[in-house]
Amino acid sequence: MARSSARTPGQAYPTSQNSGAPSSGRERVLRVLKTKGSQTAAHLASRLGVTTMAVRQHLAVLQGEELVDFSDERRKIGRPARIWQLTQKAYSRFPDHHAELAVEMIEAVRDVFGEDGLERLTEGRTRKQVESYRGRMPGPKAPVEERVAMLATIRREEGYMAEWGRRRDGTLELVENHCSIAQSARVCPGLCGGELSLFRAVLGGDVTVNRVEHILTGDRCCRYSIAEAPLGRAQTHPGGKIKKNTNARLM
Repeated sequence: MARSSARTPGQAYPTSQNSGAPSSGRERVLRVLKTKGSQTAAHLASRLGVTTMAVRQHLAVLQGEELVDFSDERRKIGRPARIWQLTQKAYSRFPDHHAELAVEMIEAVRDVFGEDGLERLTEGRTRKQVESYRGRMPGPKAPVEERVAMLATIRREEGYMAEWGRRRDGTLELVENHCSIAQSARVCPGLCGGELSLFRAVLGGDVTVNRVEHILTGDRCCRYSIAEAPLGRAQTHPGGKIKKNTNARLM
């Protein structure tokens, strides 16, 4: 079964600002693929009561938006059939109550295990994040800019709309324009503390990291100031202990 090729760098696709409108043809195509499963363009056209050409035009736009993909399925007779299906990205277009579920789970943990149990839970999550992030970060000897750039990339992939840059005073900053765990963080502030510990751990003990703006306190974004630590200055260890200019690790 041959999969469709990835998008060619720089290749332009037609897009539409109305592709997310409930009444649009493209939205109807997505809904059929969601409720009826993978389909050929001809079957989609039959279900929607439109021409196959119209469906193919919709599919071209949706593929450009990375919402659908296809596979060519061989048949005993004739040409392979092109079968269209939703991509993982498309599932975000449908109702998803995972945020509400996360809040309910946090409240349940607090009720059953108390604040100490919830704290252990958030610390465990941070440890797992540190392990995962470190697998992608450049080594501790890499320039600080490279480390911050990779951290921004990881956070952007996780939905935080992260970007980074250098200020006029020479300090670096990481800016997260969106908080993808805001609902959970409002009922469990320890998640925000865990993120600050995470950044300090993966960027290394030779830098200082401070949060200077915070979405949950009313700021537009979460902004972190990152600077190289003065030689010999003690760094706060994410586990609460103090170390001098070594790679921070969670205890």
